[in-house]
Amino acid sequence: MARYTGAVCRLCRREDMKLFLKGERCYTDKCGYERRSYPPGQHGQNRRRKRSDYGEQLREKQKVKRIYGIAERQFRGYYYKALRTKGVSGHTLIQLLERRLDNVAYRMGFASDHAEARQLVRHGHFTVNGKKVNIPSYLVRPRDVIQVRESSQKMARINEALAAVDRRGVPQWIQLDKENFRGAIVQLPAREDVTLPIREQLIIELYSK
Repeated sequence: MARYTGAVCRLCRREDMKLFLKGERCYTDKCGYERRSYPPGQHGQNRRRKRSDYGEQLREKQKVKRIYGIAERQFRGYYYKALRTKGVSGHTLIQLLERRLDNVAYRMGFASDHAEARQLVRHGHFTVNGKKVNIPSYLVRPRDVIQVRESSQKMARINEALAAVDRRGVPQWIQLDKENFRGAIVQLPAREDVTLPIREQLIIELYSK
């Protein structure tokens, strides 16, 4: 699957908000968005036109894709799955994204950002209920236990990320055991548990056209 390999600070500036794509660096004065909080490009400082309804919907979709590090084809698949699921489609869409194993690894504090979490999952550093899982899109369920493999618990990047997890906080639907490098899914994430500034209804309206 194609993935973005360019400068991630440009993405924050394009969406006019911090997406926390560079982990702990986003909390320092080295943050690119803090230094240049205007759109990227030669005319970025002068480009402040009012967006159309379609423009607002498109930007919201792009923002969410970038937060979770998902390509268009996969993101559209989550949209159709949300439509087929009973309940509010927008809330279900966000729930599906939150349940991804790479996102859960990030929420538990085992990685400093989504990109690092996806790489760690790909390289087989985690187990789910005692079995190695290396698929970032794996959807966790209530009572699942996610743990860093014993051979990976001494990795500096995992320990550094875990040491900084208190700054981000751990969602209520996750129970973290830092000392044993594991966490459990207490329940499915509710919409109020996701504090990201996401207007999911705009995404549903965009795809339903």
